[in-house]
Amino acid sequence: MSVRSALPLACLLHTASRPALAAMLLLAAGGGASSAQEVIQLETVTVSGETEGTGGEAGEGSGTVTTQDTGPGEPNQQQGFVAQRSAGATKSNTPLIETPQSVSVVTADQIERQESRSIRAATRYSAGVTPEFTGGSDTRFGGFAIRGFDATANSAFFDGLRLPSSTVINFFGLDPYGAERIEILKGPSSVLYGQSGPGGLVNYVSKKPTDETLREIQLLGGSFGLLEGRFDVSGPVSDGSPFAYRLTGVARDSGNQVDHVDDDRLFIAPVLSWNPDPETSLTISGNYQRDRAGWGLQFNPASGTVYPNNGRRIPVDRFLGEPDFDYYDTDLGSVGWQFSHQLNETFTLRQNARYAGIRHDEASLNGGGYLDEDAGLLNRSGGTGAADLDTFAIDNQLQAEFETGVLGHTLLGGLDYRYTRFDDRIDLYAAGPIDVFNPVYGSPVTRLGAYYDNTVRQRQTGLYLQDQVKFDRLSLLLSGRYDWATTELERPTSDFLSAVDDTADAEAFTGRVGLIYNFDNGLAPYVTYSESFLPPLDVGASGNLFEPETGRQYEAGIKYEPPGWNAMLTAAVFDIVRDDVIRFDAVGATFQPRQTGQITSRGLELEAVASLTDSLDLRLAYTYLDPEITEDPDGGLEGLVPTTVPKHTASAWADYTIRNGSMFDGLGFGAGVRYVGSSFGDDGNTFKVPSATVVDALISYERENIELSVNATNLFDKEYVASCGNRDFFCFNGEGRRVVGKASIRW
Repeated sequence: MSVRSALPLACLLHTASRPALAAMLLLAAGGGASSAQEVIQLETVTVSGETEGTGGEAGEGSGTVTTQDTGPGEPNQQQGFVAQRSAGATKSNTPLIETPQSVSVVTADQIERQESRSIRAATRYSAGVTPEFTGGSDTRFGGFAIRGFDATANSAFFDGLRLPSSTVINFFGLDPYGAERIEILKGPSSVLYGQSGPGGLVNYVSKKPTDETLREIQLLGGSFGLLEGRFDVSGPVSDGSPFAYRLTGVARDSGNQVDHVDDDRLFIAPVLSWNPDPETSLTISGNYQRDRAGWGLQFNPASGTVYPNNGRRIPVDRFLGEPDFDYYDTDLGSVGWQFSHQLNETFTLRQNARYAGIRHDEASLNGGGYLDEDAGLLNRSGGTGAADLDTFAIDNQLQAEFETGVLGHTLLGGLDYRYTRFDDRIDLYAAGPIDVFNPVYGSPVTRLGAYYDNTVRQRQTGLYLQDQVKFDRLSLLLSGRYDWATTELERPTSDFLSAVDDTADAEAFTGRVGLIYNFDNGLAPYVTYSESFLPPLDVGASGNLFEPETGRQYEAGIKYEPPGWNAMLTAAVFDIVRDDVIRFDAVGATFQPRQTGQITSRGLELEAVASLTDSLDLRLAYTYLDPEITEDPDGGLEGLVPTTVPKHTASAWADYTIRNGSMFDGLGFGAGVRYVGSSFGDDGNTFKVPSATVVDALISYERENIELSVNATNLFDKEYVASCGNRDFFCFNGEGRRVVGKASIRW
């Protein structure tokens, strides 16, 4: 059995040392010491603007500073929780209030205030997202869903370019400290971005060089032996130079909620920009991340996890593998560029390109169902794996802004190309059972043989055209795209499987049409239709390549930007149909991919985000989901609800900092509540995982250029189950209390 095929939920939905930490901090301090200067606190101002061809105000109110985007990875600097613009939805810097699509943006300020330690954690307070259904201790960073559909393997983007993933490895582990913001585009987005899932995509927008000198160092300590250091330095290379730089770094030494599991990291992200004139810009960026971790994801049975086993509960820190065998090591990195040149008043040329890669090694033993439930004796099996993924993507765009009579046009044409190679090897191992209530480690681990050694190559070329037509306050969005994709598989004969050499070609047209009207009072109702197209990287158990998954969505909603307020309120209803769905079925103690029929997801999303002053930030979200398996020709699951999907989720966050010149000036408080409703725990819908409510909290103090803060997630240490996929070995504990203290200095 494969260590990965024994990863039920991850498949279903898809050592930073202390000396190294000190060296990085000294590097950052030395690089910025000569530029240290007194920081003068000024009142926050708001810059509003209008982009030719798209029209519309960038937003008014206090608590934010915004600059205009010029591409899906360009900076949209802001203070507070509210972003008025996102180039991600249209690739053309359209204000969110004029975009006929539901988009959530998590700003750097929100990430900072909530001390979000992963992309998944940063999106906890966003509507439509179920980001941690495999639990917060999952070092694989899987279990991320949008609008009821898994997004782990198909929806990760970096500065507007896709980072292909599989059910084995993904890019959701990217450190959020390197992000300027995280954009969540709801619903199908294939018309602009090519192969992606129907639920939506997540765009990690990296930090870019600043016009002014920036210096920051952070020291953190907290739960599970955490010791972490961060630095962020930026500014012009010299006075009057067209070159600017940014360098961001993280070094972490930590444990995990689960015993015998590390969570160590090194992260570095250099960026260099060149702006020789107002019409031309070139940004070259890279990053490297080294994670040395263990298996935080434990495959627990429902008995002892969801409900008691003879009155007993499996502790949330219980490790079910072998400490001397299990590990989970990943190296990932990328390098790329973003180029933009305004040819004249009408035409702008842009090119974005990026190479990205992951190198991954793992070994694990996982639970495989009770051998003796009354005794608490659990079967175990697993294996070792090595996976390499390399991908190169390039996106060429030509944008024209012009008028035809009373109509304003922003016409965007593009040609993109992506190549991905994915190598994945699995060796199977076996070990003796373990007592989940009184574990004794040291069982012999026996190699059974090589399971498979796959090489998958995938090429995709896409040609797209989009026209944003504006008539007074009415905006019409028309988009079309044609994709050509080729997937190749090479598999030599192994100890368990025969050789395979296969190729699959696919092509498809995807479209989108949207309409939105902006009233004078800030209300903006909209309707939209969009489609998705996704040839998968995953391979069937027999070596078969799957047909592409497709999806289509109808969405209607209303956005509200209160005049004079720095706030955005949105409501959306949607209906998504996903065809040729790949699901993972339990076969003994393994999970095998199978292409099935159709799943639909209907729902309602409500979201409000506001930075009412430079002291008060608010975020509210509610999601209602009604998913259903509508076609399953082989499994007989029609009419049932997919596992792991809660019908109701809700969250609320507020934080306030005193800024009145008194002795308490700079003292801040924050609190959040997150509710995740119950979900079905197996395909037959025979039992449910109970709902859970957890509380997060923050206390902080700012004085001049120093800030001290303490964050607590799950403050009251609520023990709960994040989700289950079956009764035997498919249940995952939610993250318990985590307390992190942080000291920051900026100059």
